Amino acid sequence: MTALGDPIDIDDRTVLVLGRELDLAHDQPDVGNALVHRTGDTLVLVDTGVTTAFRAALRTAADRVGPWSRALVLTTHGHPDHVGNNDLADDLGVPAEHYVPARDLDQMRDPESYWVRSFERIAWAAPLPAPALAAKVVSLFEPMRPFAATTRTYEERPLELIRIGSLRFTGWTFADGAVRVLRSQGHCAGHVIVHLGDCGVLHLSDEGNGACGAMYDADQVKIQTVLGSVARLFEEGEAAILTDGHTFALRRGAEAVSHLDGLLEQATALQAAALGLTGGNGGNGGIRPSAFTGRYAQAVADGGVGGANPNPMFTAMMALNELGELGLRPEPGEDADTPWSRPALS
Repeated sequence: MTALGDPIDIDDRTVLVLGRELDLAHDQPDVGNALVHRTGDTLVLVDTGVTTAFRAALRTAADRVGPWSRALVLTTHGHPDHVGNNDLADDLGVPAEHYVPARDLDQMRDPESYWVRSFERIAWAAPLPAPALAAKVVSLFEPMRPFAATTRTYEERPLELIRIGSLRFTGWTFADGAVRVLRSQGHCAGHVIVHLGDCGVLHLSDEGNGACGAMYDADQVKIQTVLGSVARLFEEGEAAILTDGHTFALRRGAEAVSHLDGLLEQATALQAAALGLTGGNGGNGGIRPSAFTGRYAQAVADGGVGGANPNPMFTAMMALNELGELGLRPEPGEDADTPWSRPALS
C-alpha cells in the first residue's frame, strides 16, 4: 500500500513523489504524481499535485535531492490534480522559473467552465446538473494555486526540434539540454511529457492514463502516437525508467515497452468493441449515448481497462470520444442524449 506523498527514490538526485486515486464518493481529490530531480545546481519539479500535505512532501523531497541554488517548475498540463501547488515556485528561496502549456491556460484560470463543458456532454450520466457538479468537483481541489509570480508559457520560448535517438519531437529544452519538454497534446489540449537525460527518466504524466482519453479536448491519435514513440525510446535505450501521473510504480526497459504496448492493444480492442456495439454503421436511427455507454462499460470491464478515474462518469466521457473516433456525430437536438449517427456521404 502507498500513501499520499510517499517517495520512491530513483537515484540520489531523483525522487517520484506519489499522489493518490480519486474517490468522489468520499470527496477525496486525486493527486497526480510529481517528479523531483536535481541537475547540476538546478532543482526540477515536474508537476506539483494538490493539497497542503502533498506540498509538504514535495519540499521534503526537494531537500533530499539537494543542494540546489535555482529552480525550474514544469507543468505537464492544466488539470487540477497536477497544478494546485504551482506557487511553490515562489517559496523555494532561490531564483525560479515556472512554465505551463499555453493551450491549458483557460482551464487553469477557470477550471469550473472546463468541467462544465466536460459534464454537459454526459448530462444523462451525471448525478447533478453540469454547473453544480463542476463546482463540487473543483471544490475538492482547494486550495488551488496554479500560478506563481514567475509563471510563463512554454510557447513564449522558441520552439525547438529535439532529436532523441532515431525520433524527432518538437518542444523545449532546459538546463543545457538535460531537461527536454516534448509536446504531446493527447490527454488534453496542452499536454507535454518530460525527458530527464541525467537519469534516463521519461515522465509520461497522463498520456498513459488509460486506453482512451476521456476529456472533451483529448486527441486519441496523439495519445497513441506518443505511446508508440515513447516505447521506441525505451527499445533504443534512450530512456531507462518510465513514470507517469497516476501509476505508483517505476517501469524499466522491457517492462516499460510491454506496458506501453498493452495500452495500445487496449485502445485498438476498445475501438473494435465500440464498432461492434454500433453495428458498424451507426445503426438505424442512430445510437443513443446512454444505451451505448452501458454496453461500452461492459467492454471496458471485460478488457481490464484501467486509468486514474474508474467511475461511471469518466466511462461515459470515454464512450462519447469512442463514438467520435468511429466517425459518428450527434444528430441535431439540444438533448445531451440525442442519437449519434454516421453523417451521410452525399
